[in-house]
Amino acid sequence: MLEKTTLYQEIHQQPNSLARLIEQETGAIQRLARAIRSRGITNVVIAARGSSDNAGRYAQYLLGGVNRLPVALTTPSLFSIYQQPPRFAPNTLVLGISQSGKSPDIVSVLSEAQRQGQLTAALTNIPDSDLAQVADHVIDLCAGEERSIAATKTYTGELLAVALLSALLADNSDYLSVLHETPARVQETLSLNSGAASIAERYRYMNDCVVIGRGYNYASAFEIALKLKELTYTIAEPYSSADFLHGPLALIQQGFPAIVVAPAGALSQEMERFVGQLQAREAEILCISNDPAILAYGHRQLPLPNLPEWLSPIVAVIPGQLLAMHLAYAKNFDPDHPRGLRKVTETR
Repeated sequence: MLEKTTLYQEIHQQPNSLARLIEQETGAIQRLARAIRSRGITNVVIAARGSSDNAGRYAQYLLGGVNRLPVALTTPSLFSIYQQPPRFAPNTLVLGISQSGKSPDIVSVLSEAQRQGQLTAALTNIPDSDLAQVADHVIDLCAGEERSIAATKTYTGELLAVALLSALLADNSDYLSVLHETPARVQETLSLNSGAASIAERYRYMNDCVVIGRGYNYASAFEIALKLKELTYTIAEPYSSADFLHGPLALIQQGFPAIVVAPAGALSQEMERFVGQLQAREAEILCISNDPAILAYGHRQLPLPNLPEWLSPIVAVIPGQLLAMHLAYAKNFDPDHPRGLRKVTETR
């Protein structure tokens, strides 16, 4: 039974693991926020791979929009393969994000940052990992052991850690208050999407699709596409809705699957117009949203609870996780053991 799989259990552990992160790591994140202020940090560079790289995309929007910090994703191969690391700008935070903390290329970025005298921090589920050893500040994701190959609870933990850092840097009590509601909203999301299994049956024979988001949920599009690739072997391509209009829109024809991640927020009107364009081209639309106008365009809907847009990626990815898991099961694939993959991938 699907309920006995490790992946199912870990997806449903997320409310508790997020609550644990808030309870146990707020102090450590506050110390990092103080160090950022005292060091006069003006730039952030993130080193990550896979799902953690998608968490870095979220950080680009959140730390940029709320905290006005320019955020770049680094190029680890320059450090580990070419051995020609760029010079970091003065007053840079170099943040490594890795659930295992083992990948040598990510470790090499933080090692070089320390050599150059920059502030370093690690978000990891293994607080004594190689990555943690080269970080000035270590944030434990507190997810407990994650045994399923597809990352779920560590990914939402990374998002929440970034959100906590942003709120503490902003010293915004309203942001912190709504952050404490996040575990309950994740639980609500799991309940709202109890029908994901029946939706997966509709897409059982899907071989390719696009996953589209924008703004804070650009990261969600990438992460949901990754889960579909890992678990169901679907050619799932992620796009910003803006980029999609610059050419890839030509893909859309009658019945082509388009998964749209569009929680209510500043982009609501634009995303509604965008989904209308997909409808006009007769796409098969699956909407992940809490905006009734956007949901109405979907042939199928995966609803979300109400959270501010800046926090919505933490809940928006949950329906995508459920869809990928149920679709793998419907296709008779083992969701705990995707073919050719290992839990820890060490790239150099």
